[in-house]
Amino acid sequence: MLNFEKATPEETGVPSECIVHFIDRLQRRQIPMHSLLLMRHDKLVFEGYYAPCTADSLHRMFSISKSFTSIAIGLLIDEGKVSLEAPVIQYFPEKLPDKNNIHPWIAQMTIKDMLMMRSCHASTTYKLDMSSDWVASFFTTKPTHPPGTLFHYDTSAAHTLCALVEKLTGQSMLDYMKKKLHVLGFSEESYMIKDPFGVSMGGSGLVALPIDLMKFGYFIAHRGLVLGEQLISPSYIDLAVSPLTANCVPAPLPSEAQGYGLQFWRNERNGFTCYGMGGQLIIFLPDYDLICVTTADTQSIQGGNQQIYDALYEEILPFIQEKELPRNQEAEHDLHNKLASLAVRPLENTAAPEYFSDINGKIFYVQTETSDFQSFRVHFSENVGTLSFTYKHIDYDVQFGIAKMQTGIFPIYNLRYAASGAWLFDKTLLIKAHIIDAYVGCVQFQLSFRREELTIFMTKKEESLFCEFQGHLYCKALP
Repeated sequence: MLNFEKATPEETGVPSECIVHFIDRLQRRQIPMHSLLLMRHDKLVFEGYYAPCTADSLHRMFSISKSFTSIAIGLLIDEGKVSLEAPVIQYFPEKLPDKNNIHPWIAQMTIKDMLMMRSCHASTTYKLDMSSDWVASFFTTKPTHPPGTLFHYDTSAAHTLCALVEKLTGQSMLDYMKKKLHVLGFSEESYMIKDPFGVSMGGSGLVALPIDLMKFGYFIAHRGLVLGEQLISPSYIDLAVSPLTANCVPAPLPSEAQGYGLQFWRNERNGFTCYGMGGQLIIFLPDYDLICVTTADTQSIQGGNQQIYDALYEEILPFIQEKELPRNQEAEHDLHNKLASLAVRPLENTAAPEYFSDINGKIFYVQTETSDFQSFRVHFSENVGTLSFTYKHIDYDVQFGIAKMQTGIFPIYNLRYAASGAWLFDKTLLIKAHIIDAYVGCVQFQLSFRREELTIFMTKKEESLFCEFQGHLYCKALP
Protein backbone atom coordinates (compact mmCIF):
# COMPACT_ATOMS: atom_id res chain seq x y z
CA MET A 1 0.00 0.00 0.00
CA LEU A 2 1.32 3.43 -0.95
CA ASN A 3 2.38 5.54 2.02
CA PHE A 4 4.33 8.71 1.38
CA GLU A 5 7.64 9.41 3.05
CA LYS A 6 7.68 12.81 4.70
CA ALA A 7 10.51 15.32 4.71
CA THR A 8 11.14 18.92 5.65
CA PRO A 9 10.90 21.31 2.69
CA GLU A 10 14.62 22.11 2.96
CA GLU A 11 15.55 18.43 2.62
CA THR A 12 14.12 18.51 -0.91
CA GLY A 13 15.43 21.96 -1.85
CA VAL A 14 12.26 23.93 -1.08
CA PRO A 15 12.71 26.88 1.31
CA SER A 16 10.08 26.81 4.07
CA GLU A 17 9.59 30.57 3.84
CA CYS A 18 8.37 30.15 0.24
CA ILE A 19 5.47 28.03 1.42
CA VAL A 20 4.69 30.66 4.06
CA HIS A 21 4.69 33.32 1.34
CA PHE A 22 2.40 31.17 -0.82
CA ILE A 23 -0.10 30.82 2.04
CA ASP A 24 0.10 34.48 3.03
CA ARG A 25 -0.41 35.65 -0.54
CA LEU A 26 -3.62 33.68 -0.99
CA GLN A 27 -4.88 34.84 2.40
CA ARG A 28 -4.29 38.46 1.41
CA ARG A 29 -6.23 37.86 -1.80
CA GLN A 30 -9.03 36.29 0.31
CA ILE A 31 -8.95 32.98 -1.55
CA PRO A 32 -10.96 30.43 0.51
CA MET A 33 -8.45 27.58 0.60
CA HIS A 34 -9.38 24.22 2.13
CA SER A 35 -6.15 22.24 1.80
CA LEU A 36 -2.61 22.44 0.43
CA LEU A 37 -0.29 19.47 -0.14
CA LEU A 38 3.18 19.65 -1.69
CA MET A 39 5.40 16.78 -2.80
CA ARG A 40 8.95 16.99 -4.14
CA HIS A 41 11.19 14.10 -5.10
CA ASP A 42 8.39 11.74 -4.01
CA LYS A 43 8.42 13.11 -0.46
CA LEU A 44 5.51 14.90 1.16
CA VAL A 45 6.99 18.20 2.35
CA PHE A 46 3.79 20.00 3.35
CA GLU A 47 0.27 18.88 4.25
CA GLY A 48 -2.07 21.53 5.59
CA TYR A 49 -5.82 21.82 6.10
CA TYR A 50 -7.80 25.00 6.65
CA ALA A 51 -10.20 24.66 9.57
CA PRO A 52 -12.91 23.47 9.66
CA CYS A 53 -11.49 21.14 7.00
CA THR A 54 -9.25 18.33 8.23
CA ALA A 55 -7.26 15.48 6.69
CA ASP A 56 -10.35 13.28 7.15
CA SER A 57 -12.84 15.69 5.53
CA LEU A 58 -14.30 14.35 2.31
CA HIS A 59 -14.39 17.03 -0.37
CA ARG A 60 -16.17 17.36 -3.71
CA MET A 61 -13.50 17.33 -6.43
CA PHE A 62 -15.73 18.33 -9.36
CA SER A 63 -14.04 17.93 -12.76
CA ILE A 64 -11.00 16.12 -11.43
CA SER A 65 -13.51 13.29 -11.85
CA LYS A 66 -12.90 13.55 -15.60
CA SER A 67 -9.23 12.59 -15.19
CA PHE A 68 -10.34 9.55 -13.15
CA THR A 69 -12.74 8.61 -15.95
CA SER A 70 -9.91 8.85 -18.47
CA ILE A 71 -7.79 6.44 -16.43
CA ALA A 72 -10.73 4.04 -16.11
CA ILE A 73 -11.01 4.02 -19.91
CA GLY A 74 -7.25 3.39 -20.12
CA LEU A 75 -7.64 0.39 -17.84
CA LEU A 76 -10.41 -0.98 -20.08
CA ILE A 77 -8.15 -0.51 -23.10
CA ASP A 78 -5.49 -2.59 -21.35
CA GLU A 79 -8.11 -5.30 -20.84
CA GLY A 80 -9.03 -5.21 -24.52
CA LYS A 81 -12.63 -4.18 -23.81
CA VAL A 82 -12.57 -0.84 -25.66
CA SER A 83 -10.38 1.07 -28.09
CA LEU A 84 -9.82 4.78 -28.52
CA GLU A 85 -10.92 4.74 -32.15
CA ALA A 86 -14.17 2.84 -31.55
CA PRO A 87 -17.41 4.76 -32.27
CA VAL A 88 -19.13 5.19 -28.93
CA ILE A 89 -22.60 4.36 -30.32
CA GLN A 90 -21.65 0.68 -30.65
CA TYR A 91 -21.65 0.38 -26.85
CA PHE A 92 -25.05 1.98 -26.27
CA PRO A 93 -27.59 0.61 -28.77
CA GLU A 94 -30.31 0.88 -26.12
CA LYS A 95 -29.74 4.64 -25.74
CA LEU A 96 -29.95 5.49 -29.43
CA PRO A 97 -32.96 6.95 -31.20
CA ASP A 98 -34.46 5.10 -34.13
CA LYS A 99 -31.43 3.79 -36.05
CA ASN A 100 -32.69 5.64 -39.14
CA ASN A 101 -32.53 8.92 -37.22
CA ILE A 102 -28.99 8.76 -35.82
CA HIS A 103 -27.18 11.91 -36.81
CA PRO A 104 -24.06 11.01 -38.82
CA TRP A 105 -21.84 13.17 -36.61
CA ILE A 106 -22.97 11.24 -33.53
CA ALA A 107 -22.39 7.98 -35.40
CA GLN A 108 -18.82 9.08 -36.24
CA MET A 109 -17.86 10.15 -32.71
CA THR A 110 -15.13 8.02 -31.13
CA ILE A 111 -14.09 7.46 -27.54
CA LYS A 112 -10.93 9.44 -28.26
CA ASP A 113 -12.97 12.39 -29.57
CA MET A 114 -14.87 12.44 -26.28
CA LEU A 115 -11.74 12.22 -24.14
CA MET A 116 -10.17 15.12 -26.05
CA MET A 117 -13.26 17.32 -25.55
CA ARG A 118 -13.80 17.12 -29.29
CA SER A 119 -17.29 15.67 -29.17
CA CYS A 120 -19.95 16.96 -31.53
CA HIS A 121 -21.68 18.93 -28.77
CA ALA A 122 -20.81 22.50 -27.80
CA SER A 123 -21.99 22.05 -24.21
CA THR A 124 -23.22 19.52 -21.67
CA THR A 125 -26.27 17.79 -23.12
CA TYR A 126 -27.95 16.54 -19.95
CA LYS A 127 -28.25 20.08 -18.56
CA LEU A 128 -30.92 20.78 -21.19
CA ASP A 129 -33.30 18.49 -19.32
CA MET A 130 -31.87 17.00 -16.14
CA SER A 131 -35.05 15.01 -15.48
CA SER A 132 -34.45 12.82 -18.56
CA ASP A 133 -31.85 10.08 -19.00
CA TRP A 134 -28.48 11.86 -18.84
CA VAL A 135 -26.62 9.28 -20.94
CA ALA A 136 -29.34 9.03 -23.58
CA SER A 137 -29.23 12.83 -23.99
CA PHE A 138 -25.70 12.51 -25.35
CA PHE A 139 -27.03 10.52 -28.31
CA THR A 140 -30.34 12.30 -28.87
CA THR A 141 -29.31 15.96 -28.56
CA LYS A 142 -28.77 17.57 -31.95
CA PRO A 143 -25.01 18.04 -32.52
CA THR A 144 -23.51 21.42 -33.38
CA HIS A 145 -20.41 20.40 -35.36
CA PRO A 146 -18.49 17.33 -36.61
CA PRO A 147 -16.62 15.35 -33.91
CA GLY A 148 -12.84 15.43 -33.70
CA THR A 149 -12.63 19.05 -34.82
CA LEU A 150 -13.04 21.65 -32.07
CA PHE A 151 -12.51 21.86 -28.31
CA HIS A 152 -15.75 22.50 -26.43
CA TYR A 153 -16.04 21.70 -22.74
CA ASP A 154 -18.65 18.94 -22.61
CA THR A 155 -19.16 17.24 -19.26
CA SER A 156 -21.73 14.86 -20.74
CA ALA A 157 -18.93 13.19 -22.72
CA ALA A 158 -17.13 12.20 -19.51
CA HIS A 159 -20.43 11.17 -17.94
CA THR A 160 -21.20 8.89 -20.88
CA LEU A 161 -17.71 7.36 -20.74
CA CYS A 162 -18.20 6.68 -17.03
CA ALA A 163 -21.47 4.95 -17.90
CA LEU A 164 -19.51 2.86 -20.39
CA VAL A 165 -17.04 1.81 -17.70
CA GLU A 166 -19.86 0.82 -15.38
CA LYS A 167 -21.69 -1.05 -18.13
CA LEU A 168 -18.64 -3.10 -19.15
CA THR A 169 -17.40 -3.83 -15.62
CA GLY A 170 -20.68 -4.26 -13.77
CA GLN A 171 -19.28 -2.07 -10.99
CA SER A 172 -19.35 1.57 -10.02
CA MET A 173 -16.43 3.28 -11.74
CA LEU A 174 -14.66 4.22 -8.51
CA ASP A 175 -15.00 0.69 -7.09
CA TYR A 176 -13.53 -0.65 -10.33
CA MET A 177 -10.60 1.76 -10.06
CA LYS A 178 -10.01 1.01 -6.39
CA LYS A 179 -9.63 -2.67 -7.24
CA LYS A 180 -7.45 -2.16 -10.31
CA LEU A 181 -5.30 0.45 -8.56
CA HIS A 182 -5.43 -1.20 -5.13
CA VAL A 183 -1.78 -0.46 -4.40
CA LEU A 184 -2.61 3.26 -4.25
CA GLY A 185 -4.88 2.75 -1.27
CA PHE A 186 -7.63 5.24 -2.06
CA SER A 187 -9.70 6.06 1.01
CA GLU A 188 -12.48 3.58 1.65
CA GLU A 189 -14.99 6.34 2.32
CA SER A 190 -14.43 8.09 -1.02
CA TYR A 191 -17.32 7.78 -3.46
CA MET A 192 -18.95 9.32 -6.51
CA ILE A 193 -22.28 11.09 -6.57
CA LYS A 194 -24.73 9.43 -8.98
CA ASP A 195 -27.07 11.00 -11.47
CA PRO A 196 -30.85 10.51 -10.99
CA PHE A 197 -30.65 7.31 -13.05
CA GLY A 198 -27.94 5.58 -11.01
CA VAL A 199 -24.86 6.36 -13.11
CA SER A 200 -21.81 7.78 -11.33
CA MET A 201 -21.19 11.39 -12.31
CA GLY A 202 -17.94 10.74 -14.14
CA GLY A 203 -17.63 14.40 -15.07
CA SER A 204 -17.98 16.00 -11.65
CA GLY A 205 -19.09 13.62 -8.90
CA LEU A 206 -15.89 12.49 -7.15
CA VAL A 207 -15.96 13.00 -3.38
CA ALA A 208 -12.62 12.09 -1.81
CA LEU A 209 -9.80 13.16 0.50
CA PRO A 210 -7.05 15.54 -0.61
CA ILE A 211 -4.48 12.78 0.01
CA ASP A 212 -6.38 10.68 -2.57
CA LEU A 213 -5.61 13.38 -5.10
CA MET A 214 -1.93 13.30 -4.20
CA LYS A 215 -1.90 9.53 -4.68
CA PHE A 216 -3.55 9.94 -8.06
CA GLY A 217 -1.09 12.66 -9.06
CA TYR A 218 1.83 10.45 -7.97
CA PHE A 219 0.42 7.58 -10.04
CA ILE A 220 0.18 9.76 -13.16
CA ALA A 221 3.59 11.40 -12.59
CA HIS A 222 5.16 7.93 -12.41
CA ARG A 223 3.40 6.81 -15.60
CA GLY A 224 1.43 4.17 -13.70
CA LEU A 225 4.42 2.48 -12.05
CA VAL A 226 3.80 2.32 -8.28
CA LEU A 227 5.71 0.19 -5.79
CA GLY A 228 7.06 -1.95 -8.60
CA GLU A 229 3.65 -2.59 -10.19
CA GLN A 230 2.82 -1.24 -13.65
CA LEU A 231 -0.84 -0.48 -13.05
CA ILE A 232 -1.63 0.88 -16.52
CA SER A 233 0.19 1.09 -19.84
CA PRO A 234 2.64 4.00 -19.64
CA SER A 235 1.88 4.80 -23.27
CA TYR A 236 -1.70 5.65 -22.29
CA ILE A 237 -0.51 8.02 -19.55
CA ASP A 238 1.91 9.67 -21.98
CA LEU A 239 -0.88 10.22 -24.48
CA ALA A 240 -3.39 11.37 -21.86
CA VAL A 241 -1.21 14.19 -20.52
CA SER A 242 0.16 15.34 -23.89
CA PRO A 243 -1.19 18.41 -25.72
CA LEU A 244 -3.65 16.96 -28.25
CA THR A 245 -6.23 19.74 -28.55
CA ALA A 246 -5.88 23.52 -28.71
CA ASN A 247 -8.18 25.04 -26.10
CA CYS A 248 -7.02 28.66 -26.08
CA VAL A 249 -10.16 30.08 -27.71
CA PRO A 250 -12.77 29.14 -25.05
CA ALA A 251 -10.36 29.12 -22.07
CA PRO A 252 -11.18 31.70 -19.36
CA LEU A 253 -7.70 31.75 -17.76
CA PRO A 254 -4.10 31.62 -19.06
CA SER A 255 -3.45 28.46 -17.04
CA GLU A 256 -6.41 26.78 -18.73
CA ALA A 257 -5.33 27.70 -22.27
CA GLN A 258 -2.18 25.62 -22.69
CA GLY A 259 -3.70 22.61 -24.43
CA TYR A 260 -5.70 19.53 -23.49
CA GLY A 261 -4.98 15.80 -23.57
CA LEU A 262 -7.37 12.99 -22.66
CA GLN A 263 -9.27 14.67 -19.80
CA PHE A 264 -6.03 16.23 -18.54
CA TRP A 265 -5.02 19.88 -18.93
CA ARG A 266 -1.59 21.12 -19.89
CA ASN A 267 -0.21 23.90 -17.68
CA GLU A 268 2.03 26.88 -18.22
CA ARG A 269 5.12 25.18 -16.83
CA ASN A 270 5.45 22.12 -19.07
CA GLY A 271 3.33 19.86 -16.93
CA PHE A 272 -0.24 18.67 -16.55
CA THR A 273 -3.11 19.65 -14.31
CA CYS A 274 -6.17 17.77 -13.14
CA TYR A 275 -8.67 20.58 -12.80
CA GLY A 276 -11.86 20.80 -10.76
CA MET A 277 -14.13 23.82 -10.46
CA GLY A 278 -13.48 26.02 -7.45
CA GLY A 279 -9.77 25.33 -7.00
CA GLN A 280 -9.60 21.54 -6.85
CA LEU A 281 -6.21 21.02 -8.49
CA ILE A 282 -3.48 18.45 -9.01
CA ILE A 283 -0.55 20.30 -10.60
CA PHE A 284 2.45 18.26 -11.73
CA LEU A 285 5.58 20.13 -12.81
CA PRO A 286 8.12 17.60 -14.12
CA ASP A 287 10.87 20.20 -14.55
CA TYR A 288 10.75 20.74 -10.79
CA ASP A 289 9.68 17.20 -9.82
CA LEU A 290 6.89 18.85 -7.85
CA ILE A 291 3.25 17.92 -7.27
CA CYS A 292 0.90 20.49 -5.75
CA VAL A 293 -2.61 19.54 -4.60
CA THR A 294 -5.19 22.08 -3.51
CA THR A 295 -8.83 22.04 -2.54
CA ALA A 296 -10.68 25.33 -2.23
CA ASP A 297 -13.80 27.28 -3.17
CA THR A 298 -12.96 29.99 -5.66
CA GLN A 299 -16.38 29.98 -7.30
CA SER A 300 -17.28 33.46 -6.03
CA ILE A 301 -13.90 34.98 -6.97
CA GLN A 302 -13.30 35.83 -10.62
CA GLY A 303 -9.92 34.49 -11.63
CA GLY A 304 -9.53 32.72 -8.28
CA ASN A 305 -7.93 29.62 -9.78
CA GLN A 306 -5.34 31.75 -11.55
CA GLN A 307 -4.47 33.26 -8.19
CA ILE A 308 -3.53 29.76 -6.97
CA TYR A 309 -1.46 29.02 -10.06
CA ASP A 310 0.32 32.38 -9.87
CA ALA A 311 1.10 32.00 -6.16
CA LEU A 312 2.72 28.63 -6.88
CA TYR A 313 4.61 29.91 -9.91
CA GLU A 314 5.83 33.13 -8.31
CA GLU A 315 6.25 32.37 -4.61
CA ILE A 316 7.68 28.83 -4.73
CA LEU A 317 9.07 27.80 -8.10
CA PRO A 318 11.73 30.54 -8.50
CA PHE A 319 13.32 29.60 -5.18
CA ILE A 320 13.48 25.81 -5.49
CA GLN A 321 17.01 24.40 -5.43
CA GLU A 322 18.28 21.10 -6.81
CA LYS A 323 20.30 20.40 -3.69
CA GLU A 324 19.30 19.93 -0.07
CA LEU A 325 19.21 23.23 1.77
CA PRO A 326 20.70 23.86 5.20
CA ARG A 327 18.21 23.68 8.04
CA ASN A 328 16.50 26.99 8.78
CA GLN A 329 15.01 26.74 12.26
CA GLU A 330 13.39 30.17 12.13
CA ALA A 331 11.66 29.40 8.82
CA GLU A 332 10.64 25.95 10.07
CA HIS A 333 9.15 27.59 13.16
CA ASP A 334 7.22 30.09 11.03
CA LEU A 335 5.90 27.32 8.80
CA HIS A 336 4.89 25.24 11.82
CA ASN A 337 2.96 28.20 13.24
CA LYS A 338 1.36 28.85 9.88
CA LEU A 339 0.29 25.21 9.63
CA ALA A 340 -1.28 25.35 13.08
CA SER A 341 -3.26 28.50 12.25
CA LEU A 342 -4.65 27.53 8.83
CA ALA A 343 -8.36 28.28 8.64
CA VAL A 344 -10.99 29.59 6.28
CA ARG A 345 -10.90 33.26 7.19
CA PRO A 346 -13.97 34.99 8.62
CA LEU A 347 -15.28 38.27 7.28
CA GLU A 348 -13.62 41.37 8.70
CA ASN A 349 -16.02 43.15 10.99
CA THR A 350 -16.69 46.82 11.60
CA ALA A 351 -18.60 48.39 14.48
CA ALA A 352 -22.30 47.67 14.76
CA PRO A 353 -24.55 50.59 13.75
CA GLU A 354 -26.31 52.85 16.22
CA TYR A 355 -29.69 51.18 15.57
CA PHE A 356 -28.29 47.74 16.52
CA SER A 357 -30.45 47.38 19.63
CA ASP A 358 -33.58 48.24 17.64
CA ILE A 359 -33.17 45.40 15.15
CA ASN A 360 -31.61 42.74 17.40
CA GLY A 361 -34.21 39.97 17.62
CA LYS A 362 -36.90 41.87 15.72
CA ILE A 363 -39.03 39.83 13.30
CA PHE A 364 -39.38 41.17 9.77
CA TYR A 365 -42.15 39.75 7.58
CA VAL A 366 -41.55 39.22 3.88
CA GLN A 367 -43.68 41.46 1.66
CA THR A 368 -42.43 40.14 -1.68
CA GLU A 369 -45.48 38.33 -3.02
CA THR A 370 -43.71 35.70 -5.12
CA SER A 371 -41.42 34.52 -2.30
CA ASP A 372 -41.66 31.27 -0.36
CA PHE A 373 -39.92 32.98 2.58
CA GLN A 374 -42.28 34.29 5.27
CA SER A 375 -40.00 36.06 7.77
CA PHE A 376 -36.45 36.83 8.90
CA ARG A 377 -34.89 37.67 12.24
CA VAL A 378 -31.30 38.32 13.33
CA HIS A 379 -30.27 37.76 16.92
CA PHE A 380 -26.82 38.43 18.38
CA SER A 381 -25.31 36.91 21.51
CA GLU A 382 -21.72 37.87 22.29
CA ASN A 383 -19.63 36.85 19.24
CA VAL A 384 -22.23 34.59 17.61
CA GLY A 385 -25.21 35.63 15.54
CA THR A 386 -28.23 33.66 14.36
CA LEU A 387 -30.14 34.33 11.17
CA SER A 388 -33.59 32.79 11.65
CA PHE A 389 -36.00 32.53 8.76
CA THR A 390 -39.25 30.84 7.90
CA TYR A 391 -39.35 29.15 4.51
CA LYS A 392 -42.48 27.40 3.27
CA HIS A 393 -43.82 27.73 6.82
CA ILE A 394 -40.89 25.84 8.37
CA ASP A 395 -38.46 27.58 10.74
CA TYR A 396 -34.71 27.39 10.15
CA ASP A 397 -31.55 28.87 11.71
CA VAL A 398 -28.12 29.69 10.32
CA GLN A 399 -25.56 30.56 12.98
CA PHE A 400 -22.57 32.73 12.10
CA GLY A 401 -19.56 33.97 14.00
CA ILE A 402 -18.47 37.57 14.45
CA ALA A 403 -14.71 37.80 13.72
CA LYS A 404 -14.67 33.99 13.75
CA MET A 405 -16.18 31.04 11.93
CA GLN A 406 -19.20 29.19 13.29
CA THR A 407 -19.83 25.68 11.98
CA GLY A 408 -23.12 23.89 11.62
CA ILE A 409 -25.49 22.06 9.27
CA PHE A 410 -27.02 24.29 6.61
CA PRO A 411 -30.82 24.12 6.65
CA ILE A 412 -32.93 22.49 3.96
CA TYR A 413 -29.89 20.71 2.46
CA ASN A 414 -28.30 19.26 5.62
CA LEU A 415 -24.78 20.05 4.45
CA ARG A 416 -21.86 21.12 6.64
CA TYR A 417 -21.02 24.81 6.60
CA ALA A 418 -18.83 27.43 8.25
CA ALA A 419 -20.19 30.97 8.42
CA SER A 420 -19.22 34.44 9.58
CA GLY A 421 -20.95 37.79 9.59
CA ALA A 422 -19.76 41.37 9.45
CA TRP A 423 -21.14 44.88 9.47
CA LEU A 424 -19.89 46.56 6.31
CA PHE A 425 -18.82 50.18 6.20
CA ASP A 426 -22.27 51.21 4.88
CA LYS A 427 -23.84 49.55 7.94
CA THR A 428 -25.34 46.65 6.03
CA LEU A 429 -24.91 43.19 7.52
CA LEU A 430 -23.19 40.56 5.39
CA ILE A 431 -23.42 36.86 6.30
CA LYS A 432 -21.37 34.38 4.28
CA ALA A 433 -21.82 30.64 4.71
CA HIS A 434 -19.17 28.40 3.15
CA ILE A 435 -20.65 25.03 2.18
CA ILE A 436 -17.93 22.41 2.70
CA ASP A 437 -19.38 18.97 2.08
CA ALA A 438 -20.28 16.67 -0.82
CA TYR A 439 -21.30 19.94 -2.42
CA VAL A 440 -19.00 22.97 -2.24
CA GLY A 441 -19.99 26.59 -2.59
CA CYS A 442 -21.21 29.56 -0.59
CA VAL A 443 -24.45 31.32 0.26
CA GLN A 444 -24.46 35.02 1.12
CA PHE A 445 -27.06 37.25 2.74
CA GLN A 446 -26.77 41.04 2.62
CA LEU A 447 -29.23 42.73 4.95
CA SER A 448 -30.01 46.46 4.88
CA PHE A 449 -32.03 47.63 7.90
CA ARG A 450 -34.07 50.83 8.00
CA ARG A 451 -35.72 50.71 11.40
CA GLU A 452 -38.99 48.96 10.52
CA GLU A 453 -37.87 47.79 7.07
CA LEU A 454 -35.40 45.17 5.91
CA THR A 455 -34.14 44.64 2.37
CA ILE A 456 -32.30 41.36 1.72
CA PHE A 457 -30.13 40.39 -1.21
CA MET A 458 -29.29 36.68 -1.36
CA THR A 459 -26.69 35.10 -3.65
CA LYS A 460 -25.37 31.58 -4.04
CA LYS A 461 -22.28 30.26 -5.77
CA GLU A 462 -22.85 26.54 -6.26
CA GLU A 463 -23.51 24.55 -9.38
CA SER A 464 -26.97 23.09 -8.81
CA LEU A 465 -28.31 23.61 -5.26
CA PHE A 466 -29.41 26.56 -3.07
CA CYS A 467 -31.52 28.13 -5.81
CA GLU A 468 -33.94 29.39 -3.13
CA PHE A 469 -31.22 31.69 -1.84
CA GLN A 470 -31.10 34.09 -4.77
CA GLY A 471 -32.63 37.49 -5.35
CA HIS A 472 -34.10 40.37 -3.41
CA LEU A 473 -36.67 40.38 -0.61
CA TYR A 474 -38.44 43.33 0.97
CA CYS A 475 -39.56 42.87 4.59
CA LYS A 476 -41.38 44.94 7.22
CA ALA A 477 -41.73 44.64 10.98
CA LEU A 478 -45.18 44.75 12.50
CA PRO A 479 -46.16 48.17 13.85
